[in-house]
Amino acid sequence: MKRVVIALAFFFSITSLVAQQKEKPKLVVGIVVDQMRQEYLYRFAPKFGEGGFKRLMNDGFMLKNAHYNYVPTYTGPGHASIYSGSTPAIHGIIGNDWFDKQLKKTVNCVEDSKYKPVGSEEGNGDVAPSRLLTTTITDELKLSTQQKGKVISLSIKDRGAVLPGGHLPDGVYWYDGKSGKFITSDYYRVALPEWMNTFNALNLADQYLSREWKTIFPINQYTESGPDDSPYEGKLKGKEKPVFPYDLKTLRAANGNFDLICATPFGDDLLTEVAKASIDGESLGKDDVTDFLAISYSCPDLIGHAMGPNSIELEDAYLRLDKNLDDLLKKLDKTIGSGQYTVFLTADHAVAENAQYLKDNSIPGDYFKLATVEAGLNEFLQKQFPGKKIIDKIGNDQVFINQDAFGNEPKTAGLDLLIATELISKYLLATPGVAQVYSEATLRQSNYEEKGIKGMVTRGFNSKRSGDIAFVLEPGWMTWGGTTGSTHGSAYTYDTHVPVVFFGFGIKKGSTSNYHTITDIAPTLSVLLKIKFPNGCTGQPISELLD
Repeated sequence: MKRVVIALAFFFSITSLVAQQKEKPKLVVGIVVDQMRQEYLYRFAPKFGEGGFKRLMNDGFMLKNAHYNYVPTYTGPGHASIYSGSTPAIHGIIGNDWFDKQLKKTVNCVEDSKYKPVGSEEGNGDVAPSRLLTTTITDELKLSTQQKGKVISLSIKDRGAVLPGGHLPDGVYWYDGKSGKFITSDYYRVALPEWMNTFNALNLADQYLSREWKTIFPINQYTESGPDDSPYEGKLKGKEKPVFPYDLKTLRAANGNFDLICATPFGDDLLTEVAKASIDGESLGKDDVTDFLAISYSCPDLIGHAMGPNSIELEDAYLRLDKNLDDLLKKLDKTIGSGQYTVFLTADHAVAENAQYLKDNSIPGDYFKLATVEAGLNEFLQKQFPGKKIIDKIGNDQVFINQDAFGNEPKTAGLDLLIATELISKYLLATPGVAQVYSEATLRQSNYEEKGIKGMVTRGFNSKRSGDIAFVLEPGWMTWGGTTGSTHGSAYTYDTHVPVVFFGFGIKKGSTSNYHTITDIAPTLSVLLKIKFPNGCTGQPISELLD
C-alpha cells in the first residue's frame, strides 16, 4: 500500500510539473530594433517576405499605437524602459551619456571603470549595469526561478546588451569594433564561454567586410524611398556620393576597419548568427525553466543617423533585417519548437525627418546650434554674474548649473540660484526653436502621471541626475551636427511611435489601436511568466493581448 501511495505521489508531482511548464514558454526572445518607426512596418511591407515581420504581425498581436511616454527618446533610456517597465525618472538612465553633477564630468550610461574587457584587451569593456537603479524583467525571471532560468543578452552596442540583461544575467555580449569579435566585461565572467570563442574564431565580420553591399532588389524598385543620390544623406569616407554599390573591402580601411560593419546591414547578419549560436551554446529552452534571450539590432540606428529615414540604404537594411528575422524564427521553430517560445519586437525610439529636407519643402523645422546658444547664454549671464562660470554643461536638452558659483552663504546662494534659473529660462524661451522651459523645482513638484509634453519631461527627469533646467524644442527642430542624416530624442510622435508586436506562446492573434506605452511590455511579460513586476515598474499589462 505504501508503495502505491509513493508511486501516486510521484506521478502527481510529475504531472503537476509538466502542467506548470505548459503554462509558461520555454524561452522568451526580446527583439529591440534600434531606431525603428511603426511606419516602416507599413511602408516596406510590399517587399517583406512572409516569414519575418509579416509572420510576427499576421500570427501575433500588434500594438498600432504604442509610444514612449517620456523624453529623451534615446537608446540607453529606451532599452532600460522596455525591460524595467519604468522611465528615466525611476530607473535612472537619463541618456546615453550625461553630466554627472558630483563627478563634474560626462559619464556613459553603462560605463564602470571597476570592470575590464574580456575577449579583447583593447575593447570597450569597462562596462556594467551599475547605473541602472531598478530591476528588469530579466532580473525578475532570475529571482523567480532561484537563478535557474538563463538570461543571455546580445547586441552590437554595449548599452543595447547591458541594460536588457539587467543585473543577474548569465551572459552579456556586444561587438568590439577593434577586433571584430564579441566581448564582455569581468562584471559578468572572467572568460568567454567556449561556444563564443568558437563563434569568434569564424571571423565572420572579416568575411562580411570583404564583400559588396548592393541592394537585394533592382534599385529602381525601391519606390518606398527617395532617390539614391540625395543631398540629405551622409557619405562614407572614400565615397564621392552616397550611392550604391558599396565596396566594403575598399572602404573599410578609411572607415574604422571592423567598425564599418556597424554602418551596414551585415552587422545585423552577424548578430543573428551569434544569437543562433547562443541558443545552441547555452542550451536555451531545453529544460523545465523558462529562459530569456535579449537581442538588440543596432545597425538600423547607425544607418539611419547617417542616411536618414528616406534613404534606399535604410530600406535595404530593413529588407535584410526581415530576412534575419525569418532565419531566427526558423531556428527557434526547429530548436525550441513552434508555439513553445514567446517573442516580442519593439524599438528603443523612432526617428525625425531630416530638418533640411523639411525646410526645403516649406515645412517648419531647423537646427538648434547648441554651441552658439551656449556661448550666447554664457555672455548674457556675465552681465549679472561677472567673472563667474554659471553653466557647467548643456546636454540632452538640459542645463546643468554650477552650484559652486554662488558661494556658501545659504540665503545669498539660494537667491542667486533662483535669479540664474530665471535668467536662463527667459533667455532660452527667447531663443528660436525653443518651445518650453521647465525648472528642476517645477518638475520635482509635477505629477508623474501628468499628460502632455510637461508630463513626458517629468517622467524623463531624475532629480538626482538630471540638470537644473529642461527645455523642449519646437516640432521639426533638432540638435544635430549637419544637414545630412537625422536624429531622435524629442517628445513628438515621430520619435515616440514605435512598433510593439508579441508572438508565440500565450499570445493570441490580433491588434489594437488603443494607446499603450512602452512601459507596458515588461508587466505584460510578468503576467505571462507568472512572476513579479520589475521593482520600479509603472506600466500596466496589455489586457487586449492577454485576456
